[in-house]
Amino acid sequence: MTSPDETSDRTFPADFYANAFGCTAANHAPHLQWSGAPAAAKSFAVTMFDPDAPSGAGFWHWMNWDIPATATAFTAGAAGIAGLNDAGIPNYVGPCPPSGDGPHHYQISVLALDTPSLGLPAATTPTVAAFSMGSHIIGVAHLTLVAQRP
Repeated sequence: MTSPDETSDRTFPADFYANAFGCTAANHAPHLQWSGAPAAAKSFAVTMFDPDAPSGAGFWHWMNWDIPATATAFTAGAAGIAGLNDAGIPNYVGPCPPSGDGPHHYQISVLALDTPSLGLPAATTPTVAAFSMGSHIIGVAHLTLVAQRP
């Protein structure tokens, strides 16, 4: 998996930061591209998780599923279900780590699934969606980008 939006030092470009939580950026979601998916893939999911969030449980920034098996790229608003993130809104919410925190490592994943649909409504919480995906994953690709605010 690659993203034409990633920087050479694997940090988030400024426009990709959230327009929430004290950040005032454009909240652009990264464009993702992949190849080499398992032949048995019947759909894909795209997620972004910050394990460094000071919540005790991390923070889901992006949760998408039921992306067609023919897909080789993804951008926010593309085919599939745009689920809720941990801010309670559908689709992408960019990074905005607390000022003064160390670097946050945002794990962007493309998951190849063995089912064409998870059968979940878009209002499913991110943790339940991730749990539901867990037993269907037959392949995964990760890209980790870093964000930090002074």
